[in-house]
Amino acid sequence: MTATAVPPTGAAAEAKVTWDARQWSRLLVLSGNMLLDAVEVSVILIALPTLAARFGLTPFGVQWMMTGFALGFAALLLLGPVLCARIGRRRAYLGAMLLFGVASLAGGLAGGPALLIAVRVVKGCCAALTAPTGLAIINDLFPEGPERRRALSVYSLFGAAGFTAGLLLAGGLLAVDWRWVFVFPAPVALVLLVAGAFVLPREQGGGPARLPSPALLRRGPLLRSALGAASLNGTYQAVLVVMVFRMAEDFGWSPWLSALALLPGCVPLALSVPFAGRFIARHGSARLVTLGALFPLLGYVLYLARPESGSYPLGMLPVLLLVEAGFCCAFVALNTQATAGLDPAVRGAAVSLYQAAVQLGAAVLLPSVALLLTRAEGPRPALVLVTAAGALGLVAALARRRPARTTAAPATTAP
Repeated sequence: MTATAVPPTGAAAEAKVTWDARQWSRLLVLSGNMLLDAVEVSVILIALPTLAARFGLTPFGVQWMMTGFALGFAALLLLGPVLCARIGRRRAYLGAMLLFGVASLAGGLAGGPALLIAVRVVKGCCAALTAPTGLAIINDLFPEGPERRRALSVYSLFGAAGFTAGLLLAGGLLAVDWRWVFVFPAPVALVLLVAGAFVLPREQGGGPARLPSPALLRRGPLLRSALGAASLNGTYQAVLVVMVFRMAEDFGWSPWLSALALLPGCVPLALSVPFAGRFIARHGSARLVTLGALFPLLGYVLYLARPESGSYPLGMLPVLLLVEAGFCCAFVALNTQATAGLDPAVRGAAVSLYQAAVQLGAAVLLPSVALLLTRAEGPRPALVLVTAAGALGLVAALARRRPARTTAAPATTAP
């Protein structure tokens, strides 16, 4: 899953926004992009065993098709604001969307894994431009307060639902041909590109942007949130990789059946995101972040205790439900905690650092876990690493000096 916080961009407008057809079309175009980015993560997840068999790759070799996206995303996140400041948000957004579509076509025509991995890196770079830029445009279109929260709830719902959609799409597309997994985003990107060219606002002018300073990480809440989010996203994707290979190799399940089996690990988040602000207002972000680290860790410990269990209902399903409970608790709360109390002048830079940490969590854990799956006998060593990373997330959540309650924050989009 991808996770994106909301960087405020200037003073809040006092006037209410008229939710006419043009305003809705802008929001739906930007939300459609976030759905596409989330789909890109889960659709390849389900395809990994099929691609490994097609190209004769080990789990370590094929996982680079997932890790490449995360690496591209993390690499360009910090440079994105500088690029947008130079060429303009609208131009950067539309250009990245065009490149995303072209890369999708190239993936469908690829004859080997090297080009497929390169395509995934390029698409990650494109997502690093479109996702934060889309959020910044939403902040400009909708004034701070109920108007913006309503818009971000729609945006976040699309992102959270995208992961689920990707699982189901992969199951269907792989039944036809593996190339469709890479090609299908191209027409979607084209539609969003054309629609965006018509409805997205022209530039109103902007100031210079600088690279985020790592010194921001000295701020405790931001550092703890970054570590927590890296742990949550990285362990989630890593344990799903373990599961999909077990489902394919040990259970002999088809991609479609594997996709259905993973739904309990993503559907609850899509249902809970619209209510996240109420949860934070009632319970406080610190408490939810702690629960969001505890529940997945319990799931990993349970899986580690019985890694060879042949029963999905008693083996994988409880793990998926516990991990997803953690996401429902902490997904928005981590974003809220990361930027709470920050001066608006540095909040955008802090968000970029936080987002980079989210992607780096997956970029570090995925190859490490896949290497253990390749070289070790059985999944236990890989699960030991996942459990250790989950424990780090809990330590980061518990390291706060004092609990702090925050007001309801805008919902955020899905790792």
